[in-house]
Formats: sequence, C-alpha cells, structure tokens
Amino acid sequence: MTRPVLFLSDFGLADEYVGVCHAVIARLSPGATVIDLTHGVPAQDVLAGALALATAVPYAPEDAVYLAVVDPGVGTERRGVAVEAGDAVLVGPDNGLLGLTLLGLGGARRAVVLDPGRVAPWAVSGTFHGRDVFAPAAARLAAGAPLEELGEEIDVEELSELLVGEPLVEPGRISTTVIGVDRFGNLRLGAGPGELREAGLWDEPTLALHHAGEPVELRRVRTYGDLARGELGALIDSAGWLAVACNLDSAAERVGLGRGDRAVIGAAETR
Repeated sequence: MTRPVLFLSDFGLADEYVGVCHAVIARLSPGATVIDLTHGVPAQDVLAGALALATAVPYAPEDAVYLAVVDPGVGTERRGVAVEAGDAVLVGPDNGLLGLTLLGLGGARRAVVLDPGRVAPWAVSGTFHGRDVFAPAAARLAAGAPLEELGEEIDVEELSELLVGEPLVEPGRISTTVIGVDRFGNLRLGAGPGELREAGLWDEPTLALHHAGEPVELRRVRTYGDLARGELGALIDSAGWLAVACNLDSAAERVGLGRGDRAVIGAAETR
C-alpha cells in the first residue's frame, strides 16, 4: 500500500513546477495519491507556508507524507530533511517550514538529512530541489522506503525552529505580531487561547487592540456573522489563532495593520 502525499509550495500555477513534481511522484510511486494543499503560498514566505501546512494536521491521513517546498535558500548550505512524527513523515527544507506541523503531530521522532544521490535518479540542479530532491524523497517514502535509506540520521534537536508571533504575555495584556492577513482582510495574531488565558483575558467580552492612536474595541464573538455589518471583533479562527475580523469589510484596512506589525491586546476599558 502506498502512502498519500500532501503537497504544499509557493510555486503558483502559472509555471510547470507543480506539474513536474506530480510527474516525479507518479514516476517513482505510481500508486500514490497526491493532495494539493496549496501552491499559493506567497513567494519565499516560510512563515505563511508553515502556518498553512500545520492547518492540515487534524484532517490529513495519519500516515501522510507531507511534501513542503518554500525554499528561498535552495542550492545553498541549508539542509533538506525528512522527519518522522507520529505515523507521518515530513519532507522539505530545514528552514523552519516544517516546525509547526511537527508540533501538531506530537514532535519529531527521527530525522535524516536528504542525500540527493540516494533519492533522485537524475542530476540535481542548483535551483529546483522541489523536483530533484524533495519530490523524489516524498515519492520513495510514499512507496514504502525506510527513512534511513534517504540519508544520514541527525538529532531532531538540530532541526530549525520558526518563531511565530513572539508573544509577550503579561497580566492583562499580550504583545504580539500580525502573522497573517487573508484575502478577506482578517488579521491573524501570534496568540491563541493559551495566551488569552495566561493573560487573564479569556473571559473578557470585549478586548482592546492597541497599535497607534486610540485603542480599538473588539467584541468577542464565535463567528463572523455574529458581528454587525462593518463591526470589528475578535475570535479564534479555524486554525486556533486569535484573529481580528470585520463583517463584510477588511479588518486590516480598518485598523491599519499588516503582516509583521506589532500590536497589543488588552481588556477594554469599563465605561
């Protein structure tokens, strides 16, 4: 039985890159099902790719091979790795891209540095390791190859980490970063239920967003439709992050925040 391959990249769909990687997998593991999570990750945006990949964990097949390619360091000394976590295995560059998914799967158990000479039956280019290293490695793993066949084992503690939001939690406030803005203008903050509870804000019906100028009040809601048209609010999004939303409008435009901006969340003042 072959294992399914869950594929994410920043390749887009205008070029042949995604299709060629599919062709590689079909050649080396003909029976493998490939699930395209997304290929619309912003170019070279490792954090956006890491966040997107991690959202699949609760819903993906438990034995999936995660193939993730957002690789601004392609051809440099950065390592390519394959990592076992739970019943799954992850393949990609060791640049932090895999970290959140590894956490979601319970942590890394074993890891190897991919040896291009062991995974690809053709010459390896310096600019397309998705085709020449990562897709072949994922295909071989999907076909049943053991991890150690693909390279030398390394200590999982050596794997690169990715800082997300870097939240500073204090009583009554969370200082964090906007880690994403979706196409609807919802702001995803680098904090979640744990940080809200730690700050003593979980039961607050209204939060205040401090960025520039007067604080913006955010009514706590469960879903977008709980807000009146044009009203700003705060909710826990589908991936478990604290988000700022505006019903039928862009919260990002309304509050003047974008990816990477710092903001402080606190309790709204009693009036």
